Amino acid sequence: MTLGYHRAMSTTEASATPRPLSAAATALATGFGSGYSPFAPGTAGSAVGLLLFWPLQALPPAQQVVAVAVVFFLGVAASTHVARRAGLDDPGCVVVDEVVGQWVTLLFLPWTPGVALAGFFLFRVMDVIKPYPARDLEALHGGWGIMADDLVAGIYANLLVRVGLIVWPAS
Repeated sequence: MTLGYHRAMSTTEASATPRPLSAAATALATGFGSGYSPFAPGTAGSAVGLLLFWPLQALPPAQQVVAVAVVFFLGVAASTHVARRAGLDDPGCVVVDEVVGQWVTLLFLPWTPGVALAGFFLFRVMDVIKPYPARDLEALHGGWGIMADDLVAGIYANLLVRVGLIVWPAS
């Protein structure tokens, strides 16, 4: 009587089998799959960041900062993991940096449709332009370089939204 056919898994099959931490890292790094968008994955990741900030904005500012910090550090680890697996310094599918940059853009600002739209647009511009020192931070090792430039782009975008609110105050 045969109890079943069993064989050892080859190393190729074993490495292809997703492990829970690897799958979680990939999900986070790719912005829950938005990084696989065939068109403008960074913009798709920023849109996910905007949507995820919607419930986050209801929290007290200190808790928002903690959430940004936690996702930033988890993003460093997750993007390092995905970059190593892809064999690239900054794979296009990694968009957790856009999520965090979008959150930084919106920190401490009033949550209105106009602010959200301006923050989204200005963050995308700052992420593309990468004003000093953002571009230089891309040279940091692994996930640090992936994440840090978008953190700075988010700071610049946040400041620009603030200037906009001074020039065009909400009525």
